[in-house]
Amino acid sequence: MTTFKDLGITPSYIKGLAELKIITPTEIQAAVIPTLLQQKTDLIGLAQTGTGKTAAFGLPLLRSVNPDKPEVQGLVIAPTRELVQQIQKQLFRFTKYIEKPIFAEGVYGGEKITRQIKNLTRPTHIVVATPGRLLDLIERGAVDISKVKTLVLDEADEMLSMGFKEDLTKILSYNKSKRHTWLFSATMPAGIKQLIKTYMLPDAVRVEVNRNALVNENISHHFINTKIKDKVNLIARLLEMRKGKRGIIFCRTKAGTQKLARQLMEKGIAAGALEGDMQQKERDKAMRAFRNGKLRVLVSTDVSARGIDVNDLAFVIHHQLPDYLDYYTHRSGRTARAGKTGQSIALIIPGEMQKVLETQQALGIKFREMTV
Repeated sequence: MTTFKDLGITPSYIKGLAELKIITPTEIQAAVIPTLLQQKTDLIGLAQTGTGKTAAFGLPLLRSVNPDKPEVQGLVIAPTRELVQQIQKQLFRFTKYIEKPIFAEGVYGGEKITRQIKNLTRPTHIVVATPGRLLDLIERGAVDISKVKTLVLDEADEMLSMGFKEDLTKILSYNKSKRHTWLFSATMPAGIKQLIKTYMLPDAVRVEVNRNALVNENISHHFINTKIKDKVNLIARLLEMRKGKRGIIFCRTKAGTQKLARQLMEKGIAAGALEGDMQQKERDKAMRAFRNGKLRVLVSTDVSARGIDVNDLAFVIHHQLPDYLDYYTHRSGRTARAGKTGQSIALIIPGEMQKVLETQQALGIKFREMTV
C-alpha cells in the first residue's frame, strides 16, 4: 500500500496529516503529489469533490513556498466562502509540525473587508480566496499577486457556472509572472476547456480519477414515482425511515427551498434552508447547526450547496431533478464522501421518466426504482 512517505512527503507533514486521521493517500493524492513535488508543471486534475483534493494540491503548494520570503507566493481560488474556509483551515493544520511557519490567509465575501485588509498586512505566503472578494482586494491594492508562482483553481467548473469567468480573467491579468497553474474540476465543460487553452501550457499534465465514473461509485441512485401534492409527505416518510441519518434536499428555486424547509419544520423535522437571498449571517448559522447535528436536513438550491463539505451525509434527495447534468453530479457528490456509501433519491412525477433515462445514459449510472 502506498504511503505519504512513498509520495515524497516529509515526516513533519506526515505527523500533521496523521493527527487529521489522513493516513493512506487517496487516488488523486497518489496520482498528483509526486508529479507536483518533482516537476514544475501545469496540471489539470479531473476529480469529484470529496476525493481528497485539498491535500493533493495543498501539500505540494506548501512545499513550493519559501517561508523566509514574506510575500504572497501561492494563490488558491475556490467558488464559495465555505470551501475557502475549509482549505485555509486544512493548510494551517498540515503545517502544525513544520520548522518555519507558513502563513495562509482566507478572504471571501460576507465578511468585513477592512478586517481582511488588516489581516493581509501580516506576513502572508498563501492567499485562499473567492474570486469576487480577491478582485476587490487586488484593485484596492491590499494584496499583491504579481509574485505568485503557483495558482490553484479549485472546483473550476463550479466557479464558471456561478458566473465568475470575468473576475477570473481580470485576476489572472494581475499575475503576469511565470507561474504554474493547477486546475481541478469535476466536469470538463466548454468554458473550462477555453480556460485551459488560454491560461495553461499545452503540455500540462492531465490526471483523471475514476475515468469512467463521472459520479462517485459509492453512491446508489434511486427514483420514486409520485405526484407533486404528495412530495412533502413522501420526504417526511423517507426521513422517518432513515432515523439518525443526515442529508441534503435539493430544490430548483429559492422560493421552493424556503417553502419546503417550512413545511418540514411544521412536521417536526429539524430542517434548515440554504438559498442565495439569505444574509451571510443566516447562512452561517444554518451551516453551523447542520455541521453540529442540530439540523437533520438542509434544503438547498444548487448554487447555495456549492462548497458544502460535511462528512457522514447518508443521502441526497432531489425534490426535482436538476436542469443540468453537471448539477446532478455535484448534488449527488455531497454524499458518499471519504470512501463511505450514500443514496441519491429523485422524486419523479408523471412525464419525467425520460429525464431519468437521459441522466442514466449520460452519466453511466443505473437508477433503481424505490417504493415507500
